[in-house]
Amino acid sequence: MQSTKLKSIMAIALSSAMLFATAACGTSDKADAGTDSAKGSDAATITSYDVSSVEKDDAIAALLPESVTKDGKLTIGTNPSYAPAEFLDADGKTQIGYDMDLARAMGNIFGLDTEIVSSNFDTIIPAIGSKYDLGIAAFTITKERMKSVDFVSYFTAGMGYAVAAGNPKNVDENDLCGLNVAVETGTVEEEAINKTAKQCKADGKKDITIQSSKQQTDATTAVVTGKADVFFADSPVVGYAIAQTDGQLEQLGKDFDEVPNAIAIKKGDSQTTEAVQKAMQKLMDDGTYTKILQHWGVESGALDKAEINPAVE
Repeated sequence: MQSTKLKSIMAIALSSAMLFATAACGTSDKADAGTDSAKGSDAATITSYDVSSVEKDDAIAALLPESVTKDGKLTIGTNPSYAPAEFLDADGKTQIGYDMDLARAMGNIFGLDTEIVSSNFDTIIPAIGSKYDLGIAAFTITKERMKSVDFVSYFTAGMGYAVAAGNPKNVDENDLCGLNVAVETGTVEEEAINKTAKQCKADGKKDITIQSSKQQTDATTAVVTGKADVFFADSPVVGYAIAQTDGQLEQLGKDFDEVPNAIAIKKGDSQTTEAVQKAMQKLMDDGTYTKILQHWGVESGALDKAEINPAVE
């Protein structure tokens, strides 16, 4: 999913500070943040898409329950280590990326201040409806997750692998047995690689060593530094990482298993779910959505319809 425009975006997400692991440790409530050394001239060129012109839609805003609107804020949980969907700006605090632009645009439609909270990926869904009104973190819709939350689809992404440039370890995407594979904790990629590891063992092959990190940047760094043989992530993340590591990485094989990404809402909260669906559809219909995706070079993942709990395999 790498594009010419995507290559032109200068990002801090994989800056030298991250590649040499100088970021501060995260907790269950606060994700890893970049250090001051990430604040260079390149980082200063990153800007979010300006959504200030997106106005409140009274009819859509009226759909939200008081549990969401009473504090005047739309509180969103995210994990800002998944560029270009969500990552930290040069200040090491502000969450940017196409997910974050869409989040703030929805907040404007609701007439609410958008408060985005950085968290570890695997802690977001359990806190939706209590700590967060919504979860926006490139969530892939799965049947298992749908037992815990409701979803509104807004993007489609496949999965992909990245290896060191030139594939010096001759990694074969069809046979990962015996390799060190890096993933982000709690992702569908982690679930998939665990299944593959079990199959390797059942087939009597060498074990897969799974390196699961709380932040995607750590998984990417593991391959750049040679601590892992391959990393496994959503296709936009793979493409963005390759574009930002100055030739140190390359994609292994092609994207596969394309599925929708979605906003997570408290299970059974039909009012908020309907409001989110209508707000996202409004952004799609008025062109704001397309402009945001084009801004980040990921328009190939665009949908034309936001759906509530779409069927998945």
